[in-house]
Amino acid sequence: PAAVASDFAIIIPARYASQRFPGNPLAELRGVDGQARSLIQRSWETAQAIAGPARTWVATDDARIVEAVQNFGGQVVMTPQSCRNGTERCAAALDVLGDIAPIIVNLQGDAPLTPDFVVRDLVTALKADADAVMTTPAVRCSETLYHHLVADQKQGRVGGTTIVFNSALTALYFSKRVIPHISETLVDAHRHVHLHLGVYAYRPDALRAYAATPPSSIENLEGLEQLRFLETGHRIRVVPFDPIGWDCIELNNPEDIPVIEEVLRQRLMR
Repeated sequence: PAAVASDFAIIIPARYASQRFPGNPLAELRGVDGQARSLIQRSWETAQAIAGPARTWVATDDARIVEAVQNFGGQVVMTPQSCRNGTERCAAALDVLGDIAPIIVNLQGDAPLTPDFVVRDLVTALKADADAVMTTPAVRCSETLYHHLVADQKQGRVGGTTIVFNSALTALYFSKRVIPHISETLVDAHRHVHLHLGVYAYRPDALRAYAATPPSSIENLEGLEQLRFLETGHRIRVVPFDPIGWDCIELNNPEDIPVIEEVLRQRLMR
């Protein structure tokens, strides 16, 4: 059955103290109208257009982000500074908010270019798959996105995350390196690489169990929260997408700002 609004709520985890780009939720991005809006406001606008403003929250531990969200009229919930990642922060938000929906979507606060249909398809897939603890998207790379990821890697920057999965659409691994390794001589190399977008749909019980489990060794090495699910033997159901018409670049580094702004302009987004 297709996702409907009552099936899910969206939580946007946002922290100020990012190691790669401190303060990035408040970084300003300009769209086609030239007006600057913060990254967290753009992420909120993306989320509330999908779930509605009454079913969308920002979860943070920083008063500056609370003030910014309140200033643009968003809902915000305070969570502990001890949260190690966005998934733990979503679980902490549920401790405050209670039983808000049968499925919780974690829309990362650095991914304002996430398409609305991706979120809805994640919810639909999780509703239909009782064996999965969560769903997450894998987008086949366009040629330009692939070269953006490879360039980040060559320059020593941590860019987007890539994912490999099997024919049963079960995630095998996630990495901040470009995987699988591909020979530079391979024609159409980009078609073999899938970008993992920073959005997840979970059942509330899975979130609570995750928060009660210590971080895993591979999670710590890669710095990727979703690896805790894989290392503890849980199934992550992948929802694959072909290139979606624009490059869903996340704001991981200051160098990403002009790239995202160009996508906003190309899509005539304000």
